[in-house]
Amino acid sequence: MQAMNIKTDFLVIGSGAAGLSYALKVADFGKVTLVTKGALGESNTSFAQGGISAVTSDPDSFEKHVQDTLICGAGMCNEEVVRMIVREAPRQIEQLVQWGTEFDRNNKGRYDLAREGGHSERRILHHKDATGAEIQRSLMQQAKAHKNIEILEHHFAVDLITQHHLGKMVRRYITDAECYGAYVLNLKTRQVGTFLAKVTVLATGGTGNVYHTTTNPAVATGDGVAMVYRAKGVVENMAYVQFHPTALYTPSERPSFLISEAMRGFGALLRAQDGKEFMQKYDERGPLAPRDIVARAIDNEMKTRGDDFVYLDVTHKNADEIIRHFPNIYKKCLSIGVDITKDFIPVAPAAHYMCGGVRVNMDGLSSIRNLYAIGETSCTGLHGANRLASNSLIEAVVYADKAAQHSLQCMKSIALQEGIPDWDYEGTSHPEEMVLITQSCKEVQQIMSYYVGIVRSNIRLERAFARLGIIYKETEQLYRTSTLTQNLCELRNLIQIGYLIIKEANAMRESRGLHYSIDYPPKKIQA
Repeated sequence: MQAMNIKTDFLVIGSGAAGLSYALKVADFGKVTLVTKGALGESNTSFAQGGISAVTSDPDSFEKHVQDTLICGAGMCNEEVVRMIVREAPRQIEQLVQWGTEFDRNNKGRYDLAREGGHSERRILHHKDATGAEIQRSLMQQAKAHKNIEILEHHFAVDLITQHHLGKMVRRYITDAECYGAYVLNLKTRQVGTFLAKVTVLATGGTGNVYHTTTNPAVATGDGVAMVYRAKGVVENMAYVQFHPTALYTPSERPSFLISEAMRGFGALLRAQDGKEFMQKYDERGPLAPRDIVARAIDNEMKTRGDDFVYLDVTHKNADEIIRHFPNIYKKCLSIGVDITKDFIPVAPAAHYMCGGVRVNMDGLSSIRNLYAIGETSCTGLHGANRLASNSLIEAVVYADKAAQHSLQCMKSIALQEGIPDWDYEGTSHPEEMVLITQSCKEVQQIMSYYVGIVRSNIRLERAFARLGIIYKETEQLYRTSTLTQNLCELRNLIQIGYLIIKEANAMRESRGLHYSIDYPPKKIQA
């Protein structure tokens, strides 16, 4: 069967809030081809419960939001970026509303704002406890209706096309990295197409599945970051992996069901299995301390007590209000026999968000020309060493806007690159051994969870690096001799993500934010 080759103005890889909003902002000016490896709605955005942060009313202010973000980021944020996003946030919220997103409002018609850990004011807009799903719904509806947006579901981006794919004589005279599109695997036909574009945008989401326990959907395998790394682009801050403190403890389920931070903002307390509160021992802000502090506190309680989980307690709040604010959490917990209006909720930390990624400038442009990265795939400088709750969705839509503005200015001077060879199938004729892929994937997740988790040490990182190196060699051999599949490509990407996390963590000589090592006691960081 002949592979489908495509020429387009804008190639968008990923279908969460970042990818969809970018597509909508450029679609009136050219052809947009949006590829996603799953169904259109399978993204980290869909799983985001708590909300999206923006200053929309008094007594809040831009300066308060800026300072909360800087403090949470442990001295690693780019303040210029922080200030830009905070100021742009209200305008992008209104854009989402214009596209049909419905945020909860109070009886006066104003936004019903919530507060989450690390925030000094109520500034979290939400739609019950399914904010991400509501944003995803509205953006998908708009994208499907736009005549210039072609959506290709079940298409997996294998690798970026750069000058490395041109002939040797051409490559010799190109000094700067440049992107021409991507090789894309049609998961139904199993053929790899050559997708050429003037502008390529990576919005492939996070890396959560490099760990065994994660709140991320199965599609979050770090594909965009791995592709950029292979293309010699700049990737940074990969040591800073955020673990959400309160994922529902259901060991048989994957991904873990998230218990929104908004519940702690609502007044929920954290208790050990003996029923005693413990957060005040670790931070004066208690359950509303930033996520890195809360996650480490829970991790320490579980390890010192020998427990597998702690409890989140919201039973002291009004039952009707609990159900009104958290209908999906109520329903999910009830399905496992926990009535959150009467019973404590068993929770444990789970890998949740990657603060590092593809380094981009304030226009979302990567170190590779004509290649943008937005959303969790990117590292903008907003989050620093630790993401402030609900800052990620606003970052995604603000940077989608910035990337759209910049790429529209540039695309008129960009021509489609000709002479790109088709995907090389030589040496990949044998069916893949699924047992090898599945087992290797489990090993990677176990290595990362045991040795490169919430608390790290030099010896754990060294052991992880050595174990991962063996799996890397085995997988590269398999990749060279097996038929190309999504599972094999994802395994390869996860190994590279694990390598980048370990490499950057091993280079650290301090504990800061989300990177915590028992070999380097943390210092007090001033904002």
